[in-house]
Amino acid sequence: MLHYKVVELSNVVEESIEEALNEWTAKGWQFDGMQFAMRESSKRPSMAFLLFTKEDEADFPVDSINN
Repeated sequence: MLHYKVVELSNVVEESIEEALNEWTAKGWQFDGMQFAMRESSKRPSMAFLLFTKEDEADFPVDSINN
């Protein structure tokens, strides 16, 4: 079964994006995409949403994991 994870960042700077990407990929999640929420009064995004997916290991037969 495929699981989804959405991480919301309110401080949209390079360091916070890198930290979140490194944290969740280290936990086994695959980065799937990023979406930004914009304000009309600013050219910078006010929020970012990082999207991750992870396949449930219980869905794989033992033989397919070892090969």
